[in-house]
Amino acid sequence: MASVNKVILVGNVGRDAEIRYLPSGAAVANVTLATSSRRKDRNSGEMVEDTQWHRVQFFDRLAEIAGEYVKKGRPIYIEGRLKYGKYTDQSGVERNTVDIIATELQLLGGREGMGGGDRGGMEEGGERPAYTPRAAAPAARPAMAARPAPAPRPAPTPAAAPTHSGFEDMDDDVPF
Repeated sequence: MASVNKVILVGNVGRDAEIRYLPSGAAVANVTLATSSRRKDRNSGEMVEDTQWHRVQFFDRLAEIAGEYVKKGRPIYIEGRLKYGKYTDQSGVERNTVDIIATELQLLGGREGMGGGDRGGMEEGGERPAYTPRAAAPAARPAMAARPAPAPRPAPTPAAAPTHSGFEDMDDDVPF
């Protein structure tokens, strides 16, 4: 039976990304991410904000991008998977950990602290495009290459000029 281990988080970065390199040369970046939710307290009726902190790890090219652009306070979108672990602390107590291994990163918000006056690969609206590591594109299938090109269509003939009612420029029935 198939299973799914997928996490999607949108939150604010708690500290600048810490990047390090493994002996193999692979980059690893660590970040903490805060997500908040609001609810009404049953007893007092006041709105209460609940903040959860998540440990996120990036690897390879995604880690290098995170190290350069992921800064404290910045809103980001993360997709990844959960990884559970255990360790024994200095006092001998066994502790459990939950990390998110990120597979996709989207920088949200404006370009605060990005420097430079050029667009630098940014899309319209000030957001950086999402980066997802992917495998190389598959080779073209031979069946696709053997298809003949479609026949050219004849040019449309001009229609008779319609009478002008003053509403020709409207795209639909809704006037707003």
